[in-house]
Amino acid sequence: MGNRKDIHFISEGLKCRGWFFKAPGKANAPCVVLAHGFCGVKELRLDAYAEAFAEAGYHALVFDYRHFGDSEGDPRQILDIKKQHQDWRAAIRFAKGLPAVDSHRMVLWGTSFSGGHVLEIAAKDQDPDITAVISQAPHISGFATAAASGPAQSIRLGTAALLDLANRIMGRKPCYVPAFGFPGDLAAMTAPGVVEGVKKLYPPGFEADERVAARIFLSVGLYSPGRLAKLLNIPWLVQVAANDLTTPVKPAVKAAKNAPKGELLVYPCGHFDVYVPPLFQQTVGDQIRFLKKHMNGASHRVL
Repeated sequence: MGNRKDIHFISEGLKCRGWFFKAPGKANAPCVVLAHGFCGVKELRLDAYAEAFAEAGYHALVFDYRHFGDSEGDPRQILDIKKQHQDWRAAIRFAKGLPAVDSHRMVLWGTSFSGGHVLEIAAKDQDPDITAVISQAPHISGFATAAASGPAQSIRLGTAALLDLANRIMGRKPCYVPAFGFPGDLAAMTAPGVVEGVKKLYPPGFEADERVAARIFLSVGLYSPGRLAKLLNIPWLVQVAANDLTTPVKPAVKAAKNAPKGELLVYPCGHFDVYVPPLFQQTVGDQIRFLKKHMNGASHRVL
């Protein structure tokens, strides 16, 4: 990790902290910007992806959202979609200004919940400096995600969300629920295998804050970035886990096919298998091949 440096940038007045991985000997190279999914932090194997990109000749910037991980923001564990979009845009601006980064060849990399963020931002902003997008096991349809949880669980989470909203209005501490749990638990993610899958991402000795403020459940069912797929006119790699029980598969497949330059890859595995060996080598290898296909060569933007 000799090429890794701690960085921070300001998003709406608060520090987002992360890492920058410089591709050895590379000047004026593209930069991949990465952030994690639902309640995830950079230590949960985002360094493995960033190191692979740097070794392949691409700079990489990894960051934690406000209220999570090493970044500022109180109270903690507040997942706000609008705020996370703001953090993405601040990270992109910061990365563009780093030495050796070709500011006209930026790549957005998102996984799970952030796999939807990168689609939403690239399609909405139409920033000509964003030249490719990678979405791994992405959240695409809020309705499909809510439906997969079932009506009983949706009611339980909705009740917790209303309590959290009331606490916020009255200036009280947030009402938290676990970010993940076993089937039947009151938690954000409870599909079979979630607990075991998440734990595989933790480095030895790492302790994460495994809560989320329940207010997010008033928003997640309405968040459907897939509706914008047809507006994304740059290369978009969509990697789907065929046995994904956390982010529904069909909306991601449909969105990839609706995107003018969508490229779909399907893997015979579950949601969390793509992050760890042996599937990790295949999924990140496919990402690097995608980058080499679309990002090699000098920037062609007209100044």
